[in-house]
Amino acid sequence: MKYISTRGQAPVLGFGDVLLAGLAADGGLYVPDRWPVLSAEALSGQPGRGDYADLAAEVMWPFVDGAYTRGRFDELVQDAYTGFGHPDVVPMVELGDGLWLMELFHGPTFAFKDVALQLVGRLFDEELARRGERVTIVGATSGDTGSAAIEAVSDRENIQIVILHPYGRVSDIQRRQMTTVDSANVHNVAIEGTFDDCQDLVKAMFADPAFRADHHLSAVNSINWARVMAQTVYYVAAATRFDQKAVSFSVPTGNFGNVLAGHVARQMGLAVNRLIVASNRNDILTQFFTTGSMAVSEVHPTLSPSMDIQVSSNLERLLFELLDRDGRRTAELLDGFRATGRMQIDHRLATQIKRGWSGLKADDAETTATIADVYGETGMIIDPHTAVGLAAARRSRGELEGPVVAMATAHPAKFGDAVEAAIGKRPPMPPALAEAVRRPEHCVRLPGDLVAVKAHVARCSAVSSA
Repeated sequence: MKYISTRGQAPVLGFGDVLLAGLAADGGLYVPDRWPVLSAEALSGQPGRGDYADLAAEVMWPFVDGAYTRGRFDELVQDAYTGFGHPDVVPMVELGDGLWLMELFHGPTFAFKDVALQLVGRLFDEELARRGERVTIVGATSGDTGSAAIEAVSDRENIQIVILHPYGRVSDIQRRQMTTVDSANVHNVAIEGTFDDCQDLVKAMFADPAFRADHHLSAVNSINWARVMAQTVYYVAAATRFDQKAVSFSVPTGNFGNVLAGHVARQMGLAVNRLIVASNRNDILTQFFTTGSMAVSEVHPTLSPSMDIQVSSNLERLLFELLDRDGRRTAELLDGFRATGRMQIDHRLATQIKRGWSGLKADDAETTATIADVYGETGMIIDPHTAVGLAAARRSRGELEGPVVAMATAHPAKFGDAVEAAIGKRPPMPPALAEAVRRPEHCVRLPGDLVAVKAHVARCSAVSSA
């Protein structure tokens, strides 16, 4: 398998190089040069009904073939999922009326990011050890990616990691999960701004060839193809439980990587009826999937802070597919969006999107009501991001044939204030989260200034993790 950039001007790379590069040299995102077809074994669901890691290795193997032996890749995948708190890794819960929840939060940091990053951390280690190299991972987080990435790579001797989060715009527990990790290779930065500002700073550092090369920059957020690849697996695991019936998925969406993985599974032959992109008040994606146009506006703080985003990086990968993999047209469209804050696709493409996608939003009031409804009806406690996805799924249910699976993306204890406001009590706190609250924090606060942030990253990259 080879990988090409969505902008069409970067070198074609193999999987190992794409893993370490993260962002393409032309500013684009790497995608496979072709979509492999899911094997009959994967589509049968037999691995998923036994061991999740077996299914994961089967689904992902075409993307990494040539970078590892099959035996070694199987070992890495098996090891990645040993630390999950449920034997099914991503269990399904039936809610009735054809609605299901898939719980993606049973990893070590209690968020869906663990499903991919526990593997990605091991792939980094394997690749760096083979090459005898070191990297500095630089990432932006709207809440959960940071802690999952830190958990995946802390104390690894060939990696320094610098995570930028928006100051005051992540939950207290999300912040503490990052800032209380006392490892020499972990560096947390609170940026005075929004997640979009953090993401722009990261992209600007990667766009500086000299800085990128001098400090061996790499990425683990969802601009890295390996993240999307690993997330594709749980869509297959969910859909194959329904004996080849077409399944719809409702996905609370911020940077678009999670729901894009569902599209990848569909491209590989999975029977996916509709992908529902669920947004909060920051509804730029709802605009896009409803009208084919989008316009950047103010980022509003909400009860679901990981979705408080206006510019979703992974939408670029979908646009590249819609534009028949034309890198020049993709670059022109996105450069225009960056310059003006507005984007409009033509009517043909807008109509094409509506065949397999929906965009819906739920404000804080509906989010709170959904948390309360689910608790009252089932006794289950869900977090506000999951509530956004479930609200969208419920509104879509009447127009969709077949089952609808809503993605439960985070443990409710990470958002105790929002849950308490909805049901009158706080959710039980897992011991690992309680421990994070008690430890001292390690974090620096910086303005959203590229020069200042680059200087800090340079200092961090020089730190020895020995």
